[in-house]
Amino acid sequence: MSPESSPAATGLAASRRRRTMHPAAPTGLEERGRLTPAVTGFAVAAAVGGFLFGFDTAVINGAVTAIESNLGLDAVGLGVVVAVTLLGAALGALGAGWIADRIGRPRTMMMAGVVFFVAAIGCGMAHGVVDLAAWRLVTGIAVGFATVLGPLYISEIAPAHARGRLASMQQMAIVLGIFMALLSDSGIALALGGADAELFLGLPAWRWMFIAGVIPALIYLGLALVVPESPRHLVARGRVTAARQVLIRLQRVDPTEARILTDRIEETLQQNDAGRFRDLLDKRRGLLPVVWTGIGVAALQALVGIDVIFYYSTSLWESVGFEESAAFGLSVLSSFINVAATIAAIVLIDRVGRRILLLAGSVGMFFSLILVSVGFSTARIADGSPQLEGAWGPVTLLGANLFVVAFAVSWGPVVWVLLGEMFPNHIRGVALSVCASANWLAGVALNFSFPSLRDISLPGSYALYAVMAALSFLIVYFGVRETNGRSLEEMRTSAGAEGAS
Repeated sequence: MSPESSPAATGLAASRRRRTMHPAAPTGLEERGRLTPAVTGFAVAAAVGGFLFGFDTAVINGAVTAIESNLGLDAVGLGVVVAVTLLGAALGALGAGWIADRIGRPRTMMMAGVVFFVAAIGCGMAHGVVDLAAWRLVTGIAVGFATVLGPLYISEIAPAHARGRLASMQQMAIVLGIFMALLSDSGIALALGGADAELFLGLPAWRWMFIAGVIPALIYLGLALVVPESPRHLVARGRVTAARQVLIRLQRVDPTEARILTDRIEETLQQNDAGRFRDLLDKRRGLLPVVWTGIGVAALQALVGIDVIFYYSTSLWESVGFEESAAFGLSVLSSFINVAATIAAIVLIDRVGRRILLLAGSVGMFFSLILVSVGFSTARIADGSPQLEGAWGPVTLLGANLFVVAFAVSWGPVVWVLLGEMFPNHIRGVALSVCASANWLAGVALNFSFPSLRDISLPGSYALYAVMAALSFLIVYFGVRETNGRSLEEMRTSAGAEGAS
């Protein structure tokens, strides 16, 4: 069947004929959709994927030392086990937008939920480094799906004036997932005397840390069964009437407003088929400028080094002289601060705007990372291990948590909000997939390299992340335009690499 004769093409053609009888409102018309309990509820449901993202990636934090000792891993082997999840996430993210454009957002969420469930059991039952790495790769594929699906779906059901707050729920869910993973790791370790302690059924505690992921996976799978399809996806597939019904149900707009909104969506869908990678290409630049900007922003979100705090923090604090129980406690503290700062971001994002928050966050990350680097440079070697002496212990801890605050109030939530709204309708899914893949590939590089960089120079590794923070300021200052308060149908002219407004 040719594209012109497909049901989607037929539906779009018919709706274009209807627009000749009922002209659409001008593009500049303010979107008047309401923030209703239904919109908020379904946004929360979509964000549960973010909870799994945070939980399943951070749960390894408490198991790092036990895995090293039980499986005999060196720095390179440990880097592989941690980073392979991010490689899987890059692969999952690359395909998630393409799949979601073809089978729909909720069905793709269901696929991710099944993979999360199976992978949690597989990781917990793995009996060797190869098995564990393979299941962590599968976990990563599901994480990659969640990375794309949450921002994509939430941005498409939310009214413009509340899109930032709702899309930030994805990041809130991520940090809550990280917090719950670290809290459960810490609780198990403290209650049972360490990550190697046996819990029941003859399995060490660290295995049950992984298996616990089946609970949120089942919740996500159940929620995916009840969320409605995105109205913008329905329009793209030629189901305009269904899209209007979803808008009326979710945002409580009247039928006339629903028609105007769907007509505006159609005007931005410049082709009959769902977006394809070739639609992102540009003859002079390789990719469209807006896509290059998105890739740069997404990659730098990882390269500033936040994963080091949440994936390696327990072993990192142990390496500079803290006892295991204290190291677990410091990791939980950092995660709690992350949650609190993300709440602040949700409050600010639609008031201050995306661009100002990103710029301020870059400045805060740069100076806090410099402080951490200087603090670690003062450590002395005692009994073969580095020790932070005097005031430098709490000062370095303060710097690390200031970095968490600066990231969590800006680059943590705002990047995913921005990526979910900065692209034109017809390429949003595939462009977001490419950017999410860039984010995860950058995360692979960070996590694979950190154990070795830590052994070479811990202060030097944080200085390198400070350089990345400086670059993040530059790309936002010169390449990102404000998207706050604009409808998704305006994004073809409101974001890109041409400059800031």
